[in-house]
Amino acid sequence: MLKLYGGARSRASIVHWYLEELGIPYEFVKLDMQAGEHLQPAYLAINPVGKVPAIVDGDFKLWESGAILLYLADKYTKTALSLQERAVFSQWVLFANATLGPGIFVEASREREMPRLLTPLNEIFSKQPFLLGNEFTVVDVAVGSILNYIPIMLKLDLSSYPAVLNYMKKLSERPAFQKSIGGGA
Repeated sequence: MLKLYGGARSRASIVHWYLEELGIPYEFVKLDMQAGEHLQPAYLAINPVGKVPAIVDGDFKLWESGAILLYLADKYTKTALSLQERAVFSQWVLFANATLGPGIFVEASREREMPRLLTPLNEIFSKQPFLLGNEFTVVDVAVGSILNYIPIMLKLDLSSYPAVLNYMKKLSERPAFQKSIGGGA
């Protein structure tokens, strides 16, 4: 059975959310980060950087939330993706982790970056319910988790982005979201 390693209030909740969406069996291994379990040799053998999340799927070990999301999408979604479609999925997952997250959560650049990031997202969500159209995909987990961390961690005023707020609300009401990020996982 696939094992997801994470800690309380960690990025593992992003992967947890997607595993719940997929409905596949998994075991959540909660590491005591305060006690340094993520820095012990047993876990460092899975992720030498000592960060969470990480998964072990049989003999396969993988860390970094974005890489894990893409792996799970490739393995468990029924739709075969073309090279171009897979690249678009990668683009949005990388955007979430490398551009959107730092743009929102790095205070020094937030004022400049927030409008540049949220204005085009607001435009997308004013035309369609999900990032890639009418269907919820792994990219909504990646981008939606970052967006839904905003009210949890920062309490920023997002009223200028009503379509983004509507998207965030719609995602937060999903049962799988409630079992993971929404449940304080």
